[in-house]
Amino acid sequence: MTIDETLRRGFKQAPFIAHLGIELGDLGPGFCEASLDLQPWHLQQTQVVHAGVIATLADHCAGAAASTNLPAGEFVVTAEYKINLLRGARGERLRCRAEVLKPGRRLAVVEAQVWSEAGGRSELVAKLNATMAVVQGR
Repeated sequence: MTIDETLRRGFKQAPFIAHLGIELGDLGPGFCEASLDLQPWHLQQTQVVHAGVIATLADHCAGAAASTNLPAGEFVVTAEYKINLLRGARGERLRCRAEVLKPGRRLAVVEAQVWSEAGGRSELVAKLNATMAVVQGR
């Protein structure tokens, strides 16, 4: 199975990711794009998207981006991330693009941006910087 096939399965078969409704869009060397059609249960009491939903989308997308650079038998886990929530996310959909800033044999540094979309307009709502640790499969 290719890394592309493995990552596509990871979006469909990771229980929490599938439950949230996060879907893989595009994938290539050093990048990943994913999206989420928003539902009422993604919101908090103030009617903005819950920060945990935004962080999960950005983190999972960042991990997939880092994984595109790995040889067969290796995968990544998040070692650390920092997220800036720039404004409350409202709208019909969230879209994320993650790009590897620095690949490595042991660690990869990735940046992800999340936009909310509504009525044909996009607004940047969050930016995540993550360090992914490369581990050997079992």
